[in-house]
Amino acid sequence: MSATIIDGKAIAKEILIESKLKVDLLILQGCRPGLAVVLVGDDPASTVYVNSKERACKEVGISTFDKRMPKSTSEGELLALIDQLNDDVSVHGILVQLPLPRHINEANVLQRISRLKDVDGFNWTNLGALLNGYPIIAPCTPSACLEMILRSKIPLSGQHAVVLGRSSIVSKPLALMLLSHDATVTICHSKTRNLSEFLKNADIVLSAVGKPGIVMASMVKPGAAVIDIGINRLANGQLCGDVDYNNVLEIAKWITPVPGGVGPVTVAMVIANTILATESQHKLF
Repeated sequence: MSATIIDGKAIAKEILIESKLKVDLLILQGCRPGLAVVLVGDDPASTVYVNSKERACKEVGISTFDKRMPKSTSEGELLALIDQLNDDVSVHGILVQLPLPRHINEANVLQRISRLKDVDGFNWTNLGALLNGYPIIAPCTPSACLEMILRSKIPLSGQHAVVLGRSSIVSKPLALMLLSHDATVTICHSKTRNLSEFLKNADIVLSAVGKPGIVMASMVKPGAAVIDIGINRLANGQLCGDVDYNNVLEIAKWITPVPGGVGPVTVAMVIANTILATESQHKLF
């Protein structure tokens, strides 16, 4: 058996086509969505991510406000910029690319973004709404995983999903989203004992730990769905995920590749969230 490869690029294209129709309608109503993208420093990977998000905005007709600041930018200067963007009515979404330089407190910055313009869904008010089952904007990477599962028609209700990782921006929100679709969810992490035993009983494995090959074929239940959220760069420069892809491909029923899996859909969900933020601010739900 060889798994069905879930094509993230194709799913992202679907979402962007749907998003363009929504943007066109908003423009007809006199409101063009606008996204401010803030990049502090010149980290190459962050620059690539920012550029891909801005290209996607252009593709669907969203205005972009490119705010690039030097690595030496102080936390106060960054917070002042966010205050300006919060007050700018032409900006409907604010995205601060992570990671930030070490001298800047990420929590302070992310919580300064208005909850209405928080397209990453990291504001604690938005995370609290997700916890209580009433999200307007949810974090992009977990949303991308859910979209890939739903659009691939992978069963969720009553299924056992194991999430590897416990971050507040990916793993914990993802667990909540899976619960909202009636999955039974287990979260595993670096201190979990007998990890393979949890994975062998999982109908869906979702890994976001950033360790190449941590999910091996011997750990995967035949016929499971495997969603690889990890992204790692090997010594030879090659990108890979957390999953031993070539071997798990022969065991799973569905699998996502790295690159070309969750990443493109995450970018598409930034666009979808910008539209949701625009609709919310203009009360166009």
